[in-house]
Amino acid sequence: MDKEFDSKFAALLEKYTELLTGEKGPELQEKVRYWALYTYIAKSMPALAKHWNETHPDAKSSLMEIIKEIKQLNDAHRSGQKADGKQAD
Repeated sequence: MDKEFDSKFAALLEKYTELLTGEKGPELQEKVRYWALYTYIAKSMPALAKHWNETHPDAKSSLMEIIKEIKQLNDAHRSGQKADGKQAD
C-alpha cells in the first residue's frame, strides 16, 4: 500500500473512533480496529470466529474486554450527546 492511502485510511479510522467513542487516541484506535475486524469476521465467517475462540480462549477473553470497553465508551458518548440536546446516531 502506498503512504498516501495509509495516511487517508488512518484519518478515517481516527474519525470513526472519535464518532464511535468520543475519543481518538492511538491506543483506542487500535482497539477499534480489532473490534471492527473481529465483528466483521464473526458475522461473515462465524465458524472461523468460533474456531478461533475455542483455540485461543485467552485471546478471546482479551478481545471481549476490548469489545466491552468500546461498548461502554459508545454508550457514554451517545448519552452525552443526548444530554447536550444533539441527536445520537
